[in-house]
Amino acid sequence: MFSRRSFLSTAALGVVGAAGLAGCSSDGPAALETAPSGHPVQGAALTYDPNHLVNDGEPITLEWWLWDGDEIFGAFAEAYTAIHTNVELKIVKQPWEDYWTKLPLALKDSGNPAIFNIHNSYHTNLFPYLEPYDLDIAQLSEDYTAVDAHVIDGKVYYVDYGLMSGVIYYNTDMWEAAGLTDADIPKTWDQLREVAKKLTISEGENFTQAGFNFNAQFSAFTPGMPYQQGQNLFAEDQITPTFATDAMTDAVAFFQGLYDIDKVGSKDFGTSAGDSFGQGQTAMTYSWTHLGGTLAADFPDLPYATFPTPVPVTGEEPYALDRYNGESTIGISKNADDAAKAVAQDFLTFFLTSEENLKALCLNYHVFPMYGPLAEAPEIAENPQLSSLAENLERYIWPGPMPATIEENATTMWEDILYNGVAPADAIAAAQAAIETDLSSADFVAVEDKYAFYQPSH
Repeated sequence: MFSRRSFLSTAALGVVGAAGLAGCSSDGPAALETAPSGHPVQGAALTYDPNHLVNDGEPITLEWWLWDGDEIFGAFAEAYTAIHTNVELKIVKQPWEDYWTKLPLALKDSGNPAIFNIHNSYHTNLFPYLEPYDLDIAQLSEDYTAVDAHVIDGKVYYVDYGLMSGVIYYNTDMWEAAGLTDADIPKTWDQLREVAKKLTISEGENFTQAGFNFNAQFSAFTPGMPYQQGQNLFAEDQITPTFATDAMTDAVAFFQGLYDIDKVGSKDFGTSAGDSFGQGQTAMTYSWTHLGGTLAADFPDLPYATFPTPVPVTGEEPYALDRYNGESTIGISKNADDAAKAVAQDFLTFFLTSEENLKALCLNYHVFPMYGPLAEAPEIAENPQLSSLAENLERYIWPGPMPATIEENATTMWEDILYNGVAPADAIAAAQAAIETDLSSADFVAVEDKYAFYQPSH
């Protein structure tokens, strides 16, 4: 899953005041006697016509809970309430650490907030309080990628507005200094190994510049690599984890070999590959695209670009290039009163069809837009992270709202191998056993079989 950093890349911005959002006095919105008119219909297959009364024009206030992005999400609320001036969308920001405790309690006790942001890693906790979307799923599927993976008993409760996965970041100054050009961008892992050697500067075990560094990226790349060899993370029943496989053994051997055999980096060369890359000590690293937010905030002058994750064999399309996770659209409380739910559903359609605000949202969080009309937007194509994801978008697979145990045990596995002297076979087997134990008490079913190119693992 995404770490919460993928959704925490912007600075804390404070709560957006309700009066500022709704364009009304602090006493709340006033009644609207006539329907708005003259506003353009927005959307593609799914459309939103804003020229109608909401809540019969009567004043209404809805809370919208989130943990980050007050201004970027507030732009949706501001645009909506500028049209429907009888509606107030009051944004309430809760710290991440409190959000997942307070939100289920609030939804259970009062049904408030009527609208709230979702991270799919908390699907199980939130699902009992979710109202299904009241819209045409076929139209939604025409506009949004991978809606099918979110259909539960014929209903949709949230989808993805953006896709995040891994790419290779490289320092363009280091690349040029090593005599490399665009023609040298690796297509395969073996090619990456050779390029990494050219980018490495060291004397014995002492590195000045790592050619490739994956320290602290263990949970990011490890679960995705076996997919390239046709190995799913779950068996055909979509319940049994298949972490300990020949494909995982091969992936571990390759990455361990970069350090132990090729000497292009070291387990001791900084605790974080992302920080080392930002500080100009590492030439290449694998990271999910949220690293773009960290680089913009902490290392704004760093010269870098990205290229897609390499594959095993040149010219052979892998089963899947990598796994991905999605940033989720808003949820609606099923315990809200009928009036609030009706307004929330109306706002939902506005949200899902607001092309410019969706584009800004995806760029802000460095995720590729799942809203089809944005896929070829110039700003997306020019983004150094998202341009690499765009090259083969259909070959990313979503395992589902994956339990944290898989990423956590991938990290433990690598720490044991690199720092504790545990044999790779033993570390992989221990991770499999721990994941099996954790999932035995979890109500998790994968959605790998929703992948367009799904084949059960052999």
